[in-house]
Amino acid sequence: MLPKLNSQSDVDPVVLSFLKELKQAGFSGDIESQYSSRLAVATDNSVYQQLPQAVVHPRTTQDVALIGKLIQKPIYERVTFSPRGGGTGTNGQSLTKGIVVDLSRHMNKVLEINEKEGWVRVQAGVIKDQLNDAVKPYGYFFSPDLSTSNRATLGGMINTDASGQGSLKYGKTSDHVISLQAVFADGSILETDLSHGLPQEGEYAHKALQVTEAVCREKRQQIVDKFPPLNRFLTGYDLKNAIDDESGEFNFTRVLCGAEGSLAFITEATLNLTPIPKARTLVNVKYNSFDAALRNAPFMVEAKALSVETVDSKVLNLAKQDIVWHTVSDLITDVPGQEMLGINMVEYAGQNPQEVSEQVNALVARLDEMLANGEAGIIGYQVCDDLASIGRIYNMRKKAVGLLGAAKGRAKPVAFTEDTCVPPENLADFIAEFRQLLDSKQLDYGMFGHVDAGVLHVRPALDLCDPQQELLMKQISDEVVKLVSKYGGLMWGEHGKGFRSEYGPEFFGEELFTELRRIKSAFDPHNKMNPGKICTPLESDEPLVKVSDTKRGYYDRQIDVKVRDSFKQAMECNGNGLCFNYDTSSPMCPSMKVTADRRHSPKGRAGLVREWLRQLTEQGIDILDLEQQLVAGSPTVKSLLDRVRNSINKRHEYDFSHEVYEAMNGCLACKACASQCPIKVDVPSFRSRFLNIYHSRYQRPAKDYLVANIESLLPLMGKAPKLVNGVISQSWVQSLTEKTVGYVDTPLLSVPTLKQRLTTLKSFDLQALNALSSEEKGNHVLIVQDPFTSYYDAQVVEDFASLAIKLGKTPVLLPFKPNGKAQHIKGFLKRFAATAADTAKFLTMVADLGIPMVGVDPALVLCYRDEYNEILADKRGEFQVLTAHEWLLPRLKEFSLTAEDSQPWYLFAHCTEKTKLPNAEKEWGAIFSHFGAVLQTVPVGCCGMAGTFGHESDKLQMSKDIYALSWKPSLEGLPKERCLITGYSCRSQVKRFEGTKQMHPIQALLSIL
Repeated sequence: MLPKLNSQSDVDPVVLSFLKELKQAGFSGDIESQYSSRLAVATDNSVYQQLPQAVVHPRTTQDVALIGKLIQKPIYERVTFSPRGGGTGTNGQSLTKGIVVDLSRHMNKVLEINEKEGWVRVQAGVIKDQLNDAVKPYGYFFSPDLSTSNRATLGGMINTDASGQGSLKYGKTSDHVISLQAVFADGSILETDLSHGLPQEGEYAHKALQVTEAVCREKRQQIVDKFPPLNRFLTGYDLKNAIDDESGEFNFTRVLCGAEGSLAFITEATLNLTPIPKARTLVNVKYNSFDAALRNAPFMVEAKALSVETVDSKVLNLAKQDIVWHTVSDLITDVPGQEMLGINMVEYAGQNPQEVSEQVNALVARLDEMLANGEAGIIGYQVCDDLASIGRIYNMRKKAVGLLGAAKGRAKPVAFTEDTCVPPENLADFIAEFRQLLDSKQLDYGMFGHVDAGVLHVRPALDLCDPQQELLMKQISDEVVKLVSKYGGLMWGEHGKGFRSEYGPEFFGEELFTELRRIKSAFDPHNKMNPGKICTPLESDEPLVKVSDTKRGYYDRQIDVKVRDSFKQAMECNGNGLCFNYDTSSPMCPSMKVTADRRHSPKGRAGLVREWLRQLTEQGIDILDLEQQLVAGSPTVKSLLDRVRNSINKRHEYDFSHEVYEAMNGCLACKACASQCPIKVDVPSFRSRFLNIYHSRYQRPAKDYLVANIESLLPLMGKAPKLVNGVISQSWVQSLTEKTVGYVDTPLLSVPTLKQRLTTLKSFDLQALNALSSEEKGNHVLIVQDPFTSYYDAQVVEDFASLAIKLGKTPVLLPFKPNGKAQHIKGFLKRFAATAADTAKFLTMVADLGIPMVGVDPALVLCYRDEYNEILADKRGEFQVLTAHEWLLPRLKEFSLTAEDSQPWYLFAHCTEKTKLPNAEKEWGAIFSHFGAVLQTVPVGCCGMAGTFGHESDKLQMSKDIYALSWKPSLEGLPKERCLITGYSCRSQVKRFEGTKQMHPIQALLSIL
């Protein structure tokens, strides 16, 4: 039995007192001090881990100011804060042992757009892509372009002075900040352009303004001499650019850009916008070595390119193994007979299409010469001027960060030297020496970055669960600091200082570093704001954070290595945060999208499971042995009674497992993370294992048994469907079911039943089918039933059989065999293993016929490939069940039927289908095109039903909210009779909320032929 995990890191009583007073004083946001919420923000996209005391989510600037005002009380002297946005920093900038102030949940509004003057005012929690979506109709975009643009907040971008692709022309975030609304550590509020007047004497803002300007003017020469003349100028108190060389004016705003939240909270920002280019062209230049790509990059910059991005062969090969490659494989093709070991993505963009065309033609002409003469290691190139295709290529490049983390083996490429910046002309030599350093340590690594700016992301592969490798990380870090200095560069050109702040004194020198500390003293004399980052106040003797500080590996190594390997879907999460994706049409992660709660994300759930495994190991529990016992044994009367007693005691006994359960309970098991996440953090996989173990101690809710037994019940219910429907339709039955079982909106069974509909079909006869000739077998198709379409949507199965007949095939309905997916979702792993073994045995026997087997519901079909492989491994047997489109596509040449159907159909694909089968939507389009019809894909995320998730009363509101994200607005703008839906659960969700019954694509094909 699972033991109780009652150890948790207690919150400082002074912090609890502060939080209580904060609420009483009128704080209108959320305050969270439970262990799971703190764990969810204890990590970011760095290697570090720091558990905060609490997380607060302000709703207004006044909430933030209230924090500062209360913190001035002497009793709260030791309470500190760190602002947090997207939580994807690579150097631990937002990690703190104090209180995390997360502005992303509520303070995420675009407040004002000035089309005439080309600026926008936003709250700090607005996401970069969200801003671009808002200003696109006005012909503008916010130009700093990050790989994390779909989850990076503007506040985070400002605090790290983010830049990214195109910075040679567009500059960094600070180049686009007109003014900021800043809240200081004493609660005083300042508009940094002073449009609301000067701060009052006695406020921190007043002294900060005076001291900072004095330092910038008095130490001007020392500052200019120290700060390298790079495109990626120094992050962390940008003193150099705070003074305008031409006008001599002081710009206070500049100092806060890149300050990593160590000076003040940024609550609002006024930003200038850039007109969207009228023409864009991307030239992908391919090389026979990565060194050749680097050395050729300056030539591309001289050719007046907007940006030059580079990717090495390691990243390219990882991309080829990922779902993302399906979108770009025709845009970056291999060169016959040559190995592509590097690529430069050269973009031209501008307001004048003719000028852009001339620049591209000039480059292409020169590339042709180089190719003909065998120069520069160039082996080919491709030109792309289609906007959608350019976007797909950059999405692949953006995913490179996460893809590196998916490298096989325990050693993973990690961020700590990944944003070095040297003058572009020095880059190739710098990287050559950098590579020598890493090669001398026998380390693998991947490289990509912005060669036009001299910034290359280099991530050495280390196993930080190994203490020796952790020491090696510090050694390499020290060596790279010396190396960038040698080549006239910076250790932190793009991703901020964070835990690299220890190198600040050495870089700046004693005189200038003292001035930085003087500025910190003026802003934050008591070291409340993100302490330890960049510098400390003059009066403080507190240390700076260090590269050697506590990392995730310290906690992970406490878990037995066999357990780590077994739970690698959770253990390998590197915090890249793609699961925080703002895009509502992205399938990952629906629960995170509607709750804005980091616990309800793949990253949050993975972190909780890691801690759960660590605590179990700490108690001496062999989790793998416990799992084996649960699979092999049967519950006794005593264990059942213990479960009931433990469940009753849940009300007053703390157990960390409950917090993990709460996060897992919100997962829809849609499987999007299993393919969309670059690390393949497969939450449904480790969720089912957790539930299986959790319920060895605590009794399951009644609805779990209903869901797990549904496939056994349906054949019985199907014997009297009208009677069952009559009972279910009674309002008192619906009410009773909701109150006792926790199940709502129970669907009605199909009448007539599938058996009654398909009376004319040939019955399944194994011997008769086996006696058929190969040609006759080729004209048959075996229909594999699933519980939901067979019993709730039988018309779909009937229409598939009719379509097969119309296409000249003979359909045969296989006997119904339980699939077991519902058992897996609910963590009934012993029963699921038995179900899967039995059904796999049957399907393996049928597969020997050599007749294609087809199922109409993609989620259930894909279960045979995914969950069956996982639970049965090499005992699964050899069989393949195809989806309807997988069966149709390769046989199109056999079908000569066509129809005239000029009106488009609209495809809403099941999220499991389009993430596990990334070409599914395109292939459905090809099928419709073959038959003379037009099918357009509608980009939507999860519908919110996800099997039985949407029928569970405690999840009903979440189901509605998820449906409202992308499905509802997409359907509203289209003729519903032309909207096609592949998934049963999606069709039932639409029927529930819209009152319309949508067709499966095979039904549309039947109707038009």
